[in-house]
Amino acid sequence: MKLSVIIPCYNVSAHLPTLIRSLHGNLRSDFEFVFVEDASTDSTGDALDELTADLPGARVVRHEVNLGLSAARNTGLAHAEGTYLAWLDADDWIGPGYLDQLVRVIERLGCEFVRTDHVRVTGRRRTVVRSPETRRNLVIAPRSAITPPFRSTSVDYPMAWAGVQHRRLAERGLLTFDERLATCADRHWVWRLHREAESFATVGLLGVFHRHDEPDSLSRLNDPRHLHFLDALRLILTETQADREADLLLPKAVDAACALINFHVTKRARLSLEMQRQLVERSVETLDAMPSDVLDYVLDHGSPRRRTLLTRMRRNPAALAA
Repeated sequence: MKLSVIIPCYNVSAHLPTLIRSLHGNLRSDFEFVFVEDASTDSTGDALDELTADLPGARVVRHEVNLGLSAARNTGLAHAEGTYLAWLDADDWIGPGYLDQLVRVIERLGCEFVRTDHVRVTGRRRTVVRSPETRRNLVIAPRSAITPPFRSTSVDYPMAWAGVQHRRLAERGLLTFDERLATCADRHWVWRLHREAESFATVGLLGVFHRHDEPDSLSRLNDPRHLHFLDALRLILTETQADREADLLLPKAVDAACALINFHVTKRARLSLEMQRQLVERSVETLDAMPSDVLDYVLDHGSPRRRTLLTRMRRNPAALAA
């Protein structure tokens, strides 16, 4: 099998027809599509049975209980047989011939993984989103795409579905997702991939159409799992501190963490008061766990507005939460 496409599915019955129509435009005899039905509460399971019945290469794996996106991706990975591995979200779709182009690109370049651009879909609007890596169609060391701080780099583009990976990365344990993270698992995943893999390339291939809808449900915004991004940041910081090039990589890890904390704290008014309190308190704990010299450097050289907010928050978290 040349390529396995892993597609976790949870309560996506409304979007499956669009996705599977797009897969029909990407068929090859050596391609397989591994759907993981994560114990949906709507008609996703029945829709999968009906829609994949005439989709060559389709397999459906089922969870008896809902385990979440990371676990569903890991299940799909365990069942995949392809030399190359790609992810798709079940509410997205791909353009005709995209998968064939993706395989041809990684075979031509001979690297361990390839990152692509994508199209963001917001209602009827279509926006091309480029990977921050500007060195295109060149095989380079993934570590070289982590730095510098204060600038968007490849690790700030944590979309697992924007590209393709060689199976040998899975054999080295670099493609699994941390199942403790209900959100932001992609960010931890992409940092590990860039630290541990040996070669990658970024190409200007457009094919994934990703639905980007802002959450509008208070129940979603006030779900405690919303704060798992802080757990992901702590994992990234801990693993980067243990890296052989920690002095080089830590400023970027701290800068990226500060940027994400600043983003969520700035938008905290969307949350319940209790969630705001937890957000601020846990953000302060994350900042205090950072190497103080690196944090001071990042705050001094980064955005003045961000420095003001995070410094105020550290000095008086109770006031900011209130």
